[in-house]
Amino acid sequence: MADLRCSICGGADFRENKVLPSDLVAEWQLSSVERAYIDRQQGCACKACGANLRIIALGTAILQIVESTLSLRDTIASGALDPWRVLDCNGAEGISKELSILKHYFRADYPEYDMRALPFPDSSFDLVIHSDTLEHVEHPVLALEECRRVLSPVGRLCFTVPMIIGRLTRGRAGLPPSFHGDPAVDRDDYVVHTEFGTDSWTILMEAGFSNVTLSQVEYPCAIAFTAWNADENTTG
Repeated sequence: MADLRCSICGGADFRENKVLPSDLVAEWQLSSVERAYIDRQQGCACKACGANLRIIALGTAILQIVESTLSLRDTIASGALDPWRVLDCNGAEGISKELSILKHYFRADYPEYDMRALPFPDSSFDLVIHSDTLEHVEHPVLALEECRRVLSPVGRLCFTVPMIIGRLTRGRAGLPPSFHGDPAVDRDDYVVHTEFGTDSWTILMEAGFSNVTLSQVEYPCAIAFTAWNADENTTG
């Protein structure tokens, strides 16, 4: 972990926590190896800004769009993202705070905003982000189609999902309910409809995206997707 650096704030100090409850491990039928890397994905976090590995991967994907070698914080301070219209579909520690400084940033947390029927006109945003949210949405392809609809012609979708490497995606229909989040609060918001596997990228093609890339910070803990339709390499 000596070479790991936070893409959000540039921090190099991290804390490790085990976060997966035993009931979720049993529901997902996780091996000890799978449990270890998902615990690291969710529980290894930057001490300075709180971003965990999946958020750091998401930040890395955004920075790759503008070919910035700076942290996201410094990239924003430079003005490079000033023109961007950003839709944040769930908010996440570290990244949402930095992006919220942008003039054209809009927060639309799921499920208050239904990702399958976003209340925005076509081509409203240059960047749409969400992190570990899609698994809670029934019919995730519909949500991705909506993300594509509200993107500008050269816009980008950047997101993460919790993936179990080595197995295929499966829906949880007909299986006992499985939840993420704090069991002390209303758990309906955290019910899991889809367990994503190595083939997760295929739903982006189903949703109509023509280009998909993966950004890896640490395999298999920290991987983010970027999807778009235009041939251009940068947003304008």
